[in-house]
Amino acid sequence: MGNFGIWILTICLIFQSGYGFYLPGSYPLKHVVGNSLSVKVNSLTSIDTEMPFSYYSLPFCKPLEGVKDSAENLGELLMGDRIENSPYKFKMYTNESEIFLCQTDKLSAHDFKLLTKRIDEMYQVNLILDNLPAIRYTMKEGFMLRWTGYPVGVKIQDVYYVFNHLKFKVLVHKYEVPDVARVMGTGDGADVIPTAGNKGLDVPGYMVVGFEVVPCSVMHDGNLVKNLKMYEKYPSPIKCEPTTVSKPIKEGEPIVFTYEVTFEESDIKWPSRWDAYLKMERAKVHWFSILNSLMVITFLAGIVLVIFLRTVRRDLTRYKELDKEAQAMVNEELSGWKLVVGDVFRAPSNPDLLCIMVGDGVQILGMAIVTILFAALGFMSPASRGALITGMLFFYMILGIAAGYVAVRLWRTIGFGNPKGWISVAWKAACFFPGISFSILTVLNFLLWGSHSTGAIPFSLFLVLLLLWFCISVPLTLIGGYFGAKAPHVEYPVRTNQIPREIPAQRCPSWLLVLSAGTLPFGTLFIELFFIMSSIWMGRVYYVFGFLFIVLILLVVVCAEVSLVLTYMHLCVEDWKWWWKSFFASGSVAIYIFMYSVNYLIFDLKSLSGPVSATLYLGYSLFMVLAIMFTTGTVGFLSSFWFVHYLFSSVKLD
Repeated sequence: MGNFGIWILTICLIFQSGYGFYLPGSYPLKHVVGNSLSVKVNSLTSIDTEMPFSYYSLPFCKPLEGVKDSAENLGELLMGDRIENSPYKFKMYTNESEIFLCQTDKLSAHDFKLLTKRIDEMYQVNLILDNLPAIRYTMKEGFMLRWTGYPVGVKIQDVYYVFNHLKFKVLVHKYEVPDVARVMGTGDGADVIPTAGNKGLDVPGYMVVGFEVVPCSVMHDGNLVKNLKMYEKYPSPIKCEPTTVSKPIKEGEPIVFTYEVTFEESDIKWPSRWDAYLKMERAKVHWFSILNSLMVITFLAGIVLVIFLRTVRRDLTRYKELDKEAQAMVNEELSGWKLVVGDVFRAPSNPDLLCIMVGDGVQILGMAIVTILFAALGFMSPASRGALITGMLFFYMILGIAAGYVAVRLWRTIGFGNPKGWISVAWKAACFFPGISFSILTVLNFLLWGSHSTGAIPFSLFLVLLLLWFCISVPLTLIGGYFGAKAPHVEYPVRTNQIPREIPAQRCPSWLLVLSAGTLPFGTLFIELFFIMSSIWMGRVYYVFGFLFIVLILLVVVCAEVSLVLTYMHLCVEDWKWWWKSFFASGSVAIYIFMYSVNYLIFDLKSLSGPVSATLYLGYSLFMVLAIMFTTGTVGFLSSFWFVHYLFSSVKLD
């Protein structure tokens, strides 16, 4: 009972503590004064090419102990991150200046050409200290701009300059023992969490809460560093002026690298140290735009829903008020959706493909909901690199059981309960969307391999993904298919005629109406889509997962309503081929998203250089659009199926 009381007290303190709630892997790290701090380097990145490259692909200084890769998760590798150690080392709360790093070899023609090319392509160097990316502040027209990383160099009047001196500022905060540890360090919990009286907590320490960098281009005297070793003091003072550059890059000349570091105590606490990275420009516009979009779309969807319910209810009420003789007379003069009673549940063309796409759509939708929900709760914050992609893969594989179940049960429903062929349907559901995804990613990966980019997925990782696919996702999908084959199929409320009814000529092509229906779901997405695209392609941090979850729920509702309305309209004009049309009525939003992606490429990514970069962008956009089409189409189809089943179950027609 004592242990139970301690845990109850712990939970209470978590919610009441002013130190915030620390998620796994984000607990504050204590550094004693004088302790060594090591800076890590990530891949070089550029919004001009969208192709990351290794930091050590350029002639930079290498650590004495050699280049070593940091342990990375699956998501980091898929995102193109390559985190390695660097020669930059600090001592906690110890200011140092004029630290000599190294003098490179004389620049060869290849190194000179590569270095100038990376400067032309505006590549950024990304440094990491205690899991915090280096941040850089610049002033422009009176506004303070925030950047992550710093440029490799700059080109001024056809002369290339390299930033060879870095001025670091490390913000620290005094280490504070959370209240939970203090309480848990008493009584029965003394052997679980160390108390304030234990050795180690008495020694004053600090937490890293900020990491800033100012790059400078400084002309060093090569003769002064001939006999210097790494981390020794540079013989003469170094003036770091960010507004001036003085170290031009010349073929056949070496480059001298130096740095300095200052520590500054800050009021920023550990839970708030990522706030500087998550601040978004025009935040008020962002919130207002999303809220306005939600209100408008909700209002329009409400009007559509009210009109729709009133129309259907009026039809059903009028029919139920008639007696049997009157109903018999009415049956002879039926019009609208009542005429297709014998054909409305006739099997569609390519029923196996429809079942497969719906099953895959359920799997993707489930993955999106669970992933965004976990991200909104803070379990996949930017501090946990790669956690979002890793979580998406994990949930997608686990939800293969849902894909198999839905696909096979729908297959049995269309086949009037016949389970024949369910293994084939489940197998295809397990391979259809992943197969398309692997095909697209393989083509894009060959382009990245040819460019020697770190964004290319290593061959070993390809094998891991294939093993995850065939050893986890496929078996789970087949298990779901087994349960779907054993589950009772959905009974149709009416019989299907042997001879199909002829569909009257339509004034307006039905597919034109279906394709135009995607505009309303697109209206719920386009504002949030801009911020997501900016996060992916402009290097900005996306973190408003709470709003994204609301937008996703609203999108599901709107897709369902749009598909219901169009299905009812088709039935009213005696068009009983509603199966595929209900899928693409809401799935057509993918067409508008792809058009928006092309528009974003032309007008927002003007600086994107080269056909390889454009191909990568369009390839990833196509992958995203296909996933959205499967998801929204599935929502539309399932809602229309439920509606048609409910509609024809409500009346008795001979």
